[in-house]
Amino acid sequence: MRARLFVVGLMCGLFLLVAHLAPSQTQQGGTLFVSGRPGQAAVIQSGGRSYVDVEGLARITAGTLSFSGNRIVLTLPTSGGAAATSGQPASQPAAAAPAPPPQGFSRDFVRAGIEAGAEIREWRSALETAVQYGFPPGDTWINRYSGAAATALSLASAAASTDDDRKAFQLLNNVYNNMQSLSTKMLSARKNMNYIAPDALQNDPLDQKIVACGQALHAMAATGHYQDANACY
Repeated sequence: MRARLFVVGLMCGLFLLVAHLAPSQTQQGGTLFVSGRPGQAAVIQSGGRSYVDVEGLARITAGTLSFSGNRIVLTLPTSGGAAATSGQPASQPAAAAPAPPPQGFSRDFVRAGIEAGAEIREWRSALETAVQYGFPPGDTWINRYSGAAATALSLASAAASTDDDRKAFQLLNNVYNNMQSLSTKMLSARKNMNYIAPDALQNDPLDQKIVACGQALHAMAATGHYQDANACY
């Protein structure tokens, strides 16, 4: 900034010299050098002051001159490579383009999703055993499995960070809801003293949907990308 003000001051001095001083009042005053830059510019003296040749100054500072009527503009290069014009603000650098969103499954979601799927399978296995060999007394035993699955599902939701993660989580959540409905259905039948065949679970359409959706989610995890699965709806 100091260098720029110095340059503008020198230019103004030269303009005053040309406009108001007669040739007889001027004399050669020496040569101007700018530290760190090649080249030189002639200096003239008048009235006890020194004035620099503006064209020589532009050459030393690697600037450019433009003329508009009686106005002369010296444009200096900036450190960022953009030119700052005297009397005008320097142009701002263009904002960097935003990074594209990550694609596919994140590692944390795959790990949490696999854990949630395993807890749902444990839940289904416990219910299947109860159907085949008789239900344990009370209903608290099933809460242990459903509670563990709900906790794992919450962790999978928190781990979802990409679009594919969030889409797959919706399918995983559907599996959990279907498993909850299947458990409620079987426990209600037992409470009502209804006959439950040993193979009732395998023949239930809801159980078949749970198994098919679980297989589809496992295949997605292997590819690392989301794929729509009708079995999960």
